[in-house]
Amino acid sequence: MKMKKYWIGFACLTVVMLGLFACNTSETNKTEKPNIIYILADDLGYGELGCYGQELIETPNIDQLASDGMLFTNHYCGAPVCAPSRSVLMTGKHMGHSYVRGNDEWRERGDVWNYRAQIADSTLEGQRPLPVETKTIGRLLQGSGYKTAVIGKWGLGAPHTEGIATKQGFDYFFGYNCQRQAHTYYPVHLYENEYRVYLNNDTVAPGTKLAEGADPYAEESYKPYNLADYSGDIMFERMSNFIAENSANPFFVYWANPIPHAPIQAPKKWVDYYIEKFGDEAPYDGKKGYFPHKNPRAGYAAMVSYMDDQVGQLIQQLKDLGVYENTIIMFTSDNGPTYNGGTDSPWFNSAGLFKSEYGWGKGFLHEGGIRVPMIASWPGHIQAGTVSNHISAFWDVLPTLCDISGTAVPEDVDGISFLPELYGKPQEKHEYLYWEYPEYGGQLAVRIGNFKAICKNVRKENNTTFELFDLDTDPQEQNNIAAQHPEIIQKVNQIIKNEHTESWNDRWKFKQLGDKTEN
Repeated sequence: MKMKKYWIGFACLTVVMLGLFACNTSETNKTEKPNIIYILADDLGYGELGCYGQELIETPNIDQLASDGMLFTNHYCGAPVCAPSRSVLMTGKHMGHSYVRGNDEWRERGDVWNYRAQIADSTLEGQRPLPVETKTIGRLLQGSGYKTAVIGKWGLGAPHTEGIATKQGFDYFFGYNCQRQAHTYYPVHLYENEYRVYLNNDTVAPGTKLAEGADPYAEESYKPYNLADYSGDIMFERMSNFIAENSANPFFVYWANPIPHAPIQAPKKWVDYYIEKFGDEAPYDGKKGYFPHKNPRAGYAAMVSYMDDQVGQLIQQLKDLGVYENTIIMFTSDNGPTYNGGTDSPWFNSAGLFKSEYGWGKGFLHEGGIRVPMIASWPGHIQAGTVSNHISAFWDVLPTLCDISGTAVPEDVDGISFLPELYGKPQEKHEYLYWEYPEYGGQLAVRIGNFKAICKNVRKENNTTFELFDLDTDPQEQNNIAAQHPEIIQKVNQIIKNEHTESWNDRWKFKQLGDKTEN
């Protein structure tokens, strides 16, 4: 009898202890730092995902990510081209304060646009570097106990400089250091941390046209542009390895996917799928840059679907590792859709609600160039199937990720954390958003509420006259209402005086704003 009571008592004590352990484990899971995966597509337009209205390209995995989380309708990139947009993202400083404000290829080093010369001499690769002391997202999260990685295209510091990823707060880097090297998906080499990894490719130089006399309708004519080692496959494998190796600790992965930036090169499986879907089309002859392609529309759609398929594989890996529930995933693009390399943005309606033609997408501060898709998914934290109209931008990402990870936000950033918006709580709003961009003629833009002011050809034509649009009624920026709202234009000019600081680089200065230039 005593023995029976003993076992009953022991069993009850065991149940209580297991209950306490379960409660403590639950609390621990709620308070442990979440993993963060930030996916940055390259030149993906606002309208190129199914969840944003795309009807030709299929993106079921990214669409599901939106269904499981929050879709943003008013999210903006940092700049309308690669390097400055990524600088804004990494530092939380808009273009009036960003160290990098354009695609500076650092030409004084030598023949930097010679592809073969870059392969022979690594000092010709890459872009001007961020300063070594820069407070990047990577450095901040690294200081909070995260293992950090960049996979894909870096573009913020050439090899052998202080700007490389592993000197900017990232424990691991694999991919393209240089934007120009990323103009082929079959490169001779990629980089792992500071060192080259040579691939089984003897690639042709970007911009190489079809051989003289080659038949543009013959598959054989395009063989030189499709080689053995596809960079997208190799980079994804390295990213999967990093996640598997660090799944027991909080990790931050910045997946700077070069897709769907031209050139049009995609796995045959996906190209064939869209050839069957789209039917016959005229070949692209390569005269608008990059490489020719027999089926350019099918090839471009194939690139986007290939990326979508990898997003699905990534999510499955997180689930298999048991870390999906504790991982926030964000998906966006570095700028709007491009106009060259055989892409056909108007045919795909790549900018969605906005204009997709040249002058309205990539390279320009119109909505098609800077308003980008943005999706955030975090099981148990972000309500599934929600849509946010909150006006946000790349410079908000750094403070948001700092808040998510419990990291102190630097005082000199321009961004506002949108973590409350993700949680469905009251959210602080920007009084305005500001952009300046010295290239493509020089441009300035300000968004104030539903109004958007833009001035183009500031440097090329010494133009300082702003156009004004009501984005609620005129998202394609066709009806200039500046004359009806002089008070808004006056406010815009004051914002520019407050937000513009003179760049250290003469190529990025605006003498129209009072900068002292050497030219």
